[in-house]
Amino acid sequence: MKRSASPVILLRASEHLSGSPVSTLTPTSESSHTTLRRSKRIKVESGPSEPRDDARSLLVKFEGLEETTLQVAVDAPATGTSKRKPATRVKREGTTSPKKQKPIKQALETPHPTPARWSEAYNAIKEMRSRIVAPVDTMGCNRAQLEETIPQNQRFATLISLMLSSQTKDEVTFAAVGKLREAVGGSLSVDALVRADDSVISDAICKVAFWRRKTQYIKQAAQRLCDDFDSDVPKTVDELCSLPGVGPKMAFLCLQDAWKLNVGIGVDVHVHRITNRLGWHKPPTKNPEETRLNLQSWLPLELHPEINALLVGFGQTICLPVGPRCDTCKLNDGLCPSARKGTTTRVKTGKAVVAAARKAGPEVEIAIETETVDSVRDPSSPLSDA
Repeated sequence: MKRSASPVILLRASEHLSGSPVSTLTPTSESSHTTLRRSKRIKVESGPSEPRDDARSLLVKFEGLEETTLQVAVDAPATGTSKRKPATRVKREGTTSPKKQKPIKQALETPHPTPARWSEAYNAIKEMRSRIVAPVDTMGCNRAQLEETIPQNQRFATLISLMLSSQTKDEVTFAAVGKLREAVGGSLSVDALVRADDSVISDAICKVAFWRRKTQYIKQAAQRLCDDFDSDVPKTVDELCSLPGVGPKMAFLCLQDAWKLNVGIGVDVHVHRITNRLGWHKPPTKNPEETRLNLQSWLPLELHPEINALLVGFGQTICLPVGPRCDTCKLNDGLCPSARKGTTTRVKTGKAVVAAARKAGPEVEIAIETETVDSVRDPSSPLSDA
């Protein structure tokens, strides 16, 4: 048996009830201008509106139908002519659901091959770092908890320090954490940050990068911890990354420093840059997350907690982003494919010394003072990060 076509409905606004909330539903033939894709129960509402081109505006709501195209022909009250209105898309309200956070990827499906001679390079970096005190060693994010006495506040101070450290030097972050602690009463706690005004937080952290945005993140994160985590730092990567302003690098480092949980490697720009310079990624990775997954697939688990501080200090003192000090690095004998040969020379401009000496005729000799960086400085003094 052939299924009969759905009834066709023509919606006409009553010409006698101007501004009336009632419109008539009139069945008509298939040749009419208004068609529905499928039969559904509908509500038609007409509210007061200004007439435009002898047509009256109609608000149509469909029950049980997410999206339907409806063409409406409205008769003009005087002339009797009709005009076709453009197709109207109607969407049900309240159907959009909040996006769920994607879980943080923990491992590669196919592990990255172990780089050749990686352990030699790693041990050479450890030996160099043992003689150099870098900013991360004295002012890193793990130092913030040392000023707190309550374990719960120690964990929260570590999280705050990590949130402030994004694109900010360790020295600036360390000072901002100290100022924020004083501004909220001498101790970094969730309750203290919830009660603090935005202006108090902003004044304390105004030296860090993106301090306005970080002020919002800190306030929102503190409120979330208060409401959902009993005013304590959560113990999983996904829960930490659900907090505003917290990414995977911060989450892994926070779990290592706050909870002593070794579940992954915290990869920042230093780790990302140095491991690519060493040729440990084939092909080179494009972002820190790719670097993390590669490293976690082959680096021994016991080295995961220490590699971040090791390479960050190495990147702050020797393997600089611009002008790396390859001549002082022990990896330039074949362990680092990116090593630059020769002596790095820095010329200080504006310090020309002119000495005039007269022999047979007038002669001017110009000497330029230069500073060469061709030897390791005194191990007792940290190298400059500039």
